[in-house]
Amino acid sequence: MAVVVNPGLDRSVSSFTCLQNYIPPQSLTLSCPVCRQTSILPEKGVAALQNNFFITNLMEVLQRDPECSRPEACNMLESVSAAAAGKPLSCPNHEGKVMEFYCESCETAMCLDCTEGEHREHVTVPLRDVLEQHKAALKNQLDAIRNRLPQLTAAIELVTEISRQLMERKTEAVNEISSTFEELERVLHQRKTALITDLENICSSKQKVLQSQLLSLQQAKEHIESSCSFTEQALSHGGAAEVLLVQKQMGERAGALACHTFPERPHENGHLQCRLETEGLRRSIQNLGVLITTSAVGHTSVATGEGLRHAVIGQHSTITVTTKDKEGELVRSGNALLKADITGPEGSKAVEVEVVDNKNGTYEVGYTLRSEGEYSFSLMLYGQPVRGSPFRLRALKPSDVPQSPEDVKRRVKSPSGSGGHIRQKAVRRPSSMYSTTKKKENPIEDELIYRVGTRGREKGEFTNLQGISTCSGRVVVADSNNQCIQVFTNDGQFKLRFGVRGRSPGQLQRPTGVAVDMNGDIIVADYDNRWISIFSSEGKFKNKIGAGRLMGPKGIAVDRNGHIIAVDNKACCVFIFQSNGKLVTRFGARGSLDRQFAAWLNMALGVCVTFITAFIMMGDVCCDDFVV
Repeated sequence: MAVVVNPGLDRSVSSFTCLQNYIPPQSLTLSCPVCRQTSILPEKGVAALQNNFFITNLMEVLQRDPECSRPEACNMLESVSAAAAGKPLSCPNHEGKVMEFYCESCETAMCLDCTEGEHREHVTVPLRDVLEQHKAALKNQLDAIRNRLPQLTAAIELVTEISRQLMERKTEAVNEISSTFEELERVLHQRKTALITDLENICSSKQKVLQSQLLSLQQAKEHIESSCSFTEQALSHGGAAEVLLVQKQMGERAGALACHTFPERPHENGHLQCRLETEGLRRSIQNLGVLITTSAVGHTSVATGEGLRHAVIGQHSTITVTTKDKEGELVRSGNALLKADITGPEGSKAVEVEVVDNKNGTYEVGYTLRSEGEYSFSLMLYGQPVRGSPFRLRALKPSDVPQSPEDVKRRVKSPSGSGGHIRQKAVRRPSSMYSTTKKKENPIEDELIYRVGTRGREKGEFTNLQGISTCSGRVVVADSNNQCIQVFTNDGQFKLRFGVRGRSPGQLQRPTGVAVDMNGDIIVADYDNRWISIFSSEGKFKNKIGAGRLMGPKGIAVDRNGHIIAVDNKACCVFIFQSNGKLVTRFGARGSLDRQFAAWLNMALGVCVTFITAFIMMGDVCCDDFVV
């Protein structure tokens, strides 16, 4: 085994390799195991490779005892390096020949004989001519990687600081948890003491009344017993005169005792009970405290919206920030520390910026500029800039903005995570016998106000939306494939989800239509169960109606009289029920004549409730001109 290095591989400092077992038999070339640089082997193979004197001398130095306390020992490496650099290297193929040339094709050093032999057709130059060139290239590479050091140092400091802050937050949270629960324990102990004290006082008061009554009763009993005993003795052992005397005396006393009213009925009761409603408290304690964190980072999070680049003076502008983690995946929880600032050319704060947390990983940032000019819009997430921040923002006068339907639009706050305002051109509906061909003065432009939910089976997620209704600031949605009903606020916040898959009363198999009555009860049309279920506003089952009559209810609505109007898709007819389930009337059948329906029906897509009574003869209920 030989510890060697080919001088041609000196650039990669590939040394200390056991090459005898590494090189295939009969091989004429050597490939460095580290950098994969290929060089030509001498005729005598590995044994003829030139030793790397620089590495050899370094090994000798390292094998000596460390003597760092002596200055000459500390400078030994420098002397070794200088000595190794000044010693000429011999050619491994031609003994005694010094390598003074460089082959640009093979990128290796060689002697004069090599230039006339195997490298005679290659471009060769003196080593001294290319030395500076290679030194400069190496220096450029060194400078390039050295320039990364400040960045790495700053990154190390930043990550270290974040780690320190994290530990500080942990310590603060532990202290807060400990102090909170200690306070709760103190309050519980105080309440325990107060209850026991009140218990003692109540019991004492009751006992005082009972003991007073008991004393009176015992005294009365003793009087009667003593009178009876005295009288019996007189009758048994006394003479005639004694009996007559006792009769007069005891007769009066006995009469008084017989007429006296004693407190025979209890003056108090023995009812004393402690009722501790602990279930709610236990649930509260079990859910007490929430650990809030996100995995959002600034360099992957994005900001979208026209308000990043342009704004109109005096008009409210909004942009949406969507937070993402280090992998670029959406973060679906809120509470991230997002800071927004708009500064003028002088660096002063230009306007107050409002940040609204939508609690779903997106944030609405709104502002209103008062003067035109160039601004800097900075978005910082946990102290780090959002991708592209700071943005150059330009404020224009309303008169400088091109007036077009796309530009003059109301700006609506959006809690969705869709990223900015999404505008959709209105599509002209086909005409019908109840529509008009007259051109409207104000063409309709549809603008998405907000979007709620994503595809899935969890709370706030959907797989097949079939029905929707609104009432009292709530949006109620029927999800057919998830067999559930979900309730949201008007601003898109999740409130409630209920529904269990099944074919029993109170269960949902395929909810397709939903409505809310005047009492706030939620009316659900169940297509596969062939009935209508009624739930309370909290999602508790109350009743089912239409069983045995309906074949496939889909759309449903409630009129101002409280009647439940259901569209039966399979039967091609409309049912009207009272709220207790009694059938009021039904109309329609499959066909194309009057009072018949040729198309599939869906109340949610077809008819306003007010049109039911006015246009029973109007034809297909799903007419596109009557949209709820």
